[in-house]
Amino acid sequence: MDNRPIGFLDSGVGGLTVVRELMRQLPHEEIVYIGDSARAPYGPRPAEQIREYTWQLVNFLLTKDVKMIVMACNTATAVVWEEVKQELNIPVLGVVLPGSSAAIKSTTSDRIGVIGTPMTVKSDIYRQKIMDLAPQMQVTTLACPKFTPLVESNQMNSSVAKKIVYETLAPLVGKVDTLILGCTHYPLLRGIIQNVMGSSVKLIDSGAETIRDVSVLLNYFQLNRSREAALGHHRFYTTAGIDSFKEIAENWLGQDLNVEHTKL
Repeated sequence: MDNRPIGFLDSGVGGLTVVRELMRQLPHEEIVYIGDSARAPYGPRPAEQIREYTWQLVNFLLTKDVKMIVMACNTATAVVWEEVKQELNIPVLGVVLPGSSAAIKSTTSDRIGVIGTPMTVKSDIYRQKIMDLAPQMQVTTLACPKFTPLVESNQMNSSVAKKIVYETLAPLVGKVDTLILGCTHYPLLRGIIQNVMGSSVKLIDSGAETIRDVSVLLNYFQLNRSREAALGHHRFYTTAGIDSFKEIAENWLGQDLNVEHTKL
């Protein structure tokens, strides 16, 4: 048993989609979350800058004595997950491999779409993982650079969001039967994305799939929080303004949260 918290990092609020799934599947665990909204989105940034920022987030979480880190950011996972995993002596999970595996299981036509930030798409990490597991798959990738700013500015339900999602996803409509939401911000636009793609297209939430791996690793390394321990006191940190982060987080997670501002 290990009563230390699980650390989550993201470029902003997107990783909350992963946190929500952890709260559902593993409600006894304690969470420390850091979202770098002041410098979001990470997707258009050069790889070296993403690497620098991600390590700052990792080091912040290490000061909170976390027992595991979930890189709840596809861009960070694509650029620096392997490096962080090798450097730390605690488990470090990314969101790409779980999402890839789930998409392969879901598709019935072997036609998988992947949407993500420009850096995630440029890295080609989803296509590589999928082809490693199932070479017969046909993978189509599409960068959606305007999606993350919509979420960070809390415009998920606006008419502007609907227009942007419709125009951006047009090249994929009718081309795939499974679509990986390759950015943890994108599930916050899930309703619009599903409407544009059609009800027959299965949407894969890469972050939610990751929590299944978290559960496996907690059991394997005997890191589960003791059932006798008091319920965890979740802590959320943002590098930007508290009010916007808190509003999005509380709406998405359905509970009052302790949110603090921090500088990295």
